[in-house]
Amino acid sequence: MAGELVGTQLTLLSSWKKNKQLGTMKFLFFMFGVIHLLSPSSGKAIYKNGISQRTFQEIQKEVASYEDVAKAIINLAVYGKYQNRSYERLALLVDTVGPRLSGSKNLEKAIQIMYQNLQQDGLENVHLEPVKIPHWERGEESAMMLLPRIHKMAILGLGSSVGTPSGGITAEVLVVTSFDELQRRASEAKGKIVVYNQPYTSYRITVQYRTQGAVEAAKVGAVASLIRSVASFSIYSPHTGVQEYQDGVPKIPTACITVEDAEMMSRMASRGNKIVVHLEMGAKTYPDADSFNTVAEITGSKYPEQVVLVSGHLDSWDVGQGAMDDGGGAFISWEALSLVKDLGLRPKRTLRLVLWTAEEQGGIGASQYYERHKVNVSNYSLVMESDSGTFLPMGLEFTGSDKARAIMKEVMSLLQPLNITDVFSDGEGTDINFWIQAGVPGASLRDDLYKYFSFHHSHGDTMTVMDPKQMNVAAAVWAVVAYVVADMEEMLPRS
Repeated sequence: MAGELVGTQLTLLSSWKKNKQLGTMKFLFFMFGVIHLLSPSSGKAIYKNGISQRTFQEIQKEVASYEDVAKAIINLAVYGKYQNRSYERLALLVDTVGPRLSGSKNLEKAIQIMYQNLQQDGLENVHLEPVKIPHWERGEESAMMLLPRIHKMAILGLGSSVGTPSGGITAEVLVVTSFDELQRRASEAKGKIVVYNQPYTSYRITVQYRTQGAVEAAKVGAVASLIRSVASFSIYSPHTGVQEYQDGVPKIPTACITVEDAEMMSRMASRGNKIVVHLEMGAKTYPDADSFNTVAEITGSKYPEQVVLVSGHLDSWDVGQGAMDDGGGAFISWEALSLVKDLGLRPKRTLRLVLWTAEEQGGIGASQYYERHKVNVSNYSLVMESDSGTFLPMGLEFTGSDKARAIMKEVMSLLQPLNITDVFSDGEGTDINFWIQAGVPGASLRDDLYKYFSFHHSHGDTMTVMDPKQMNVAAAVWAVVAYVVADMEEMLPRS
């Protein structure tokens, strides 16, 4: 019986290679799946007391059996009928809606559009899960240097910042390069605007000045803070982002300024020039708003209660178009399910797409999703989030047990046709960290972070940054990983 089955599989795969038409591909993959389910091993008990009884060599062999499926996904996404689809879908949304700040009408319009799009795409269990999210608006804002010369500065208020008093704030500037320097010069800070000209080392390290800069400045009596944009490159582009106030510390207005202006004021200060700035910010915070996480699925054929979660966030900041952060990640996640569906594939466990809301405010939508679904944490095999751009991927970032990492290396070997096979560490993401901390393996795309942080949270985050061919490749990687992990007989092992 086994010999006959293998012979039949080879015959079917040979026929598939000779006939590239999509309808035939769907039929053959359906037949391949039927034969796989009827194979002698499918009824074998592979767990004993919750521990897999299979050897790693057997798992390697299982993963290798997906080589032709992976090639079909790659061909369809990168070279075939649906190349550029994720790019075109994204362009239509962001050109129509624009940026999608938490609590804004733009975000809610985008959510309703995506709800309709996912239904029209033929995905299953499309629904909206309600959440409460922050609602902050920047209002009108400006900064004018008055001394040592008149200079209009480009600024972007930081998320959740308070506004200035009516008429604004006019004050002398104190320029520092670090929190340590601020502490050493604390006696000079009272009544001044603190300007941080911290050097950019990496986003993870340097972003603390954006998130904590206002609090640290307020502790030493400053009336406002201006933070050098956390960016790897600048063409006079301010980069916004979230900042965090602290209980018991006065809330002072805070905004980001360009790298160029921060460095210029640092040079002026080093020469002994007195620097005076007039700052006006109309920022306001409103009561939390109603919103939704957007969900769609391909229901699993054998273990429908088990889940591989694929995700990106639909919200953005209120500048640019939110195309890169994180329109690209959201849309290759949608594309992953579309490619699987278009090939007539149905994995053993459920593929679930989640488009998060209010990620930029600290994973607010994802936190509420986790609280709602954490009772089923044992049924999540892998959580995936794309939120570092959809440029040409270098590989997959992964967090999980050593055994799970070894399996993911085998899965990534299926992407050899794209020469993208590396598995890196640190698969965390703002929206999936809740699950990773609970022991669920997590994965993110490894991308060109220098390019990403050149446009991140700025007016430059538009469709012009996006490359359809690179999005095709990113979608193919995402789809292959999601489908294979969802279709393997066992869930990924945990620590």
